[in-house]
Amino acid sequence: MKIVKLNATTSTNSYLRSYTKELNPDTDVLVWTVEQRSGRGQRGAFWEAQPGKNLTFSVFKRIEALSLDQSFYITMATSLAVFEVLEQLGLQQLSVKWPNDILAGRSKICGILIESVIRKDLTAVIIGIGLNVNQVQFSRAPRATSIALETGRYFDLEEILDMLIQKFYTFVARIVSGDFEALKAEYEQKLFRRDKASTFEDPSGNKFTGIIKEVSKTGKLIVQLEDELYKAFDLKELKLLY
Repeated sequence: MKIVKLNATTSTNSYLRSYTKELNPDTDVLVWTVEQRSGRGQRGAFWEAQPGKNLTFSVFKRIEALSLDQSFYITMATSLAVFEVLEQLGLQQLSVKWPNDILAGRSKICGILIESVIRKDLTAVIIGIGLNVNQVQFSRAPRATSIALETGRYFDLEEILDMLIQKFYTFVARIVSGDFEALKAEYEQKLFRRDKASTFEDPSGNKFTGIIKEVSKTGKLIVQLEDELYKAFDLKELKLLY
């Protein structure tokens, strides 16, 4: 893996997308920045990160074992890798808020943004990760937390980065071996609010109640509605309210 460390950039995903488009590398590439000025997440959400206190990085990973409709398994693998590293560091009450936020209790500790690189079919992915490590104040993200806040200890960023990469490749190996059903089951087991009545909001602002049951193989959220009706939603079709 080639590692590129930057002092600052607007977005590691954007930087890596331009980098790989220009150089077309035949190996995996990791871009890590001390300061990310315009980090973004799902639905264009802003990511607050104080320089030098958190991990903000992206990985370019060539994928030949998956078709385009199987790409959500990368989301599952990445979420599980982060989840297990946080467990190793002593964090508790962890869950995955669909599709790819990691929560400690009810507070967000990690955000993941995955972009597909398509050349007729899925050829690679760019995986962006923002993990709150040593930051303890969040002025613009009141529902955020960090490893330091949860454990009362500060951590070396490079050590955690190394743990994350090693764990990620462990899960990638499971994808390559075709361990899809087990990965899906593990991911679903860790879903925030699974099997609990929850309130959702649709794009028109209408609120409704449902119960998260599972995810489809393509990553849609399967929600049980009234009268035992099950419906699949993609990311743009609903928002889970706390």
